[in-house]
Amino acid sequence: MRALVTGGTGFVGGALIRQLRRRGDEVLAVVRDRQRAGGLVELGCELVVGELPNVDLTDSLARCDAAFHAGGRYQVGIPASRRADMYRANVQSTEALLTEVERAGTPRVVFVSTVGALGNTHGQVVDETHHRPDRAYASYYDETKLLAHEAAKSAAARGVPVVIAMPGQVYGPGDHSAIGHMIEQAAAGTLRARAFPEAGVCMVHVDDLADGMLRVHDAGAIGESYVLTETCIRLGALIDRVAAISGRKPPRLTIPIGLLRALAPLGFLVGPLTGAGPNLRETIRTGDGATFWASSAKARRELGWLPRDLDTGLRELLNA
Repeated sequence: MRALVTGGTGFVGGALIRQLRRRGDEVLAVVRDRQRAGGLVELGCELVVGELPNVDLTDSLARCDAAFHAGGRYQVGIPASRRADMYRANVQSTEALLTEVERAGTPRVVFVSTVGALGNTHGQVVDETHHRPDRAYASYYDETKLLAHEAAKSAAARGVPVVIAMPGQVYGPGDHSAIGHMIEQAAAGTLRARAFPEAGVCMVHVDDLADGMLRVHDAGAIGESYVLTETCIRLGALIDRVAAISGRKPPRLTIPIGLLRALAPLGFLVGPLTGAGPNLRETIRTGDGATFWASSAKARRELGWLPRDLDTGLRELLNA
């Protein structure tokens, strides 16, 4: 097939494109900057230069059998001044792409949402049918991804052929996220203290996620959502597991949550020093015991998706 992919220069989109090309599919990769897309050219992708929602992709979509919307922006702790950019990247870009898919008549589109759209699960492992009881957003990213998820559901209800993939916390080679850096430091024995050890995430290896996204496209039902996660774990336990696999001692110190709250007004100074965003209050809301846990039983049952377990994925990552 010929597939249009947004976010191809990113961590997740890049893994998806590699698997598409490996199985012989043609790829039109939407990129903001041609200079950053040399690897995609080497893979044989056709580049479409532009950034949603400010580029018209209707003609490109009309030539495609499928679209994968993996583009967007992820960061927790952003200041209010950057909210408009995140809204444009996560919400308006999704709305624009779905409108153009409808106009072009593209047979199928996979929207890459997130388990975070289900909200803080308060220690419970939920599934795709879970309805968050309120709009108490942990972060502005959380809010924009829920709005984009709802836009995809609305588009499906009006007949747009949308299927939704819902990844958890993605890890693997090339991960430059805060948790990716935490894993690197824990493996090297340079992580001095734990932050937010009770925060809960569901891990998924980036290559397994890419495989799951293809399965969502190939076998998922229009209008349905599919959680793509493997192990649900708290960050403190994740650090312990990485340290054990690497033969390192985990850090004995934990940064007190009270100290972080006291420093919140100085987030514009503390955030850059700790790797967090300048909006420390938002980072605390996301990390202070919140869990974003969901089961992938539906994807395993209906799509035949079989991700590697966390220990296997970490060993492969750390021994690479």
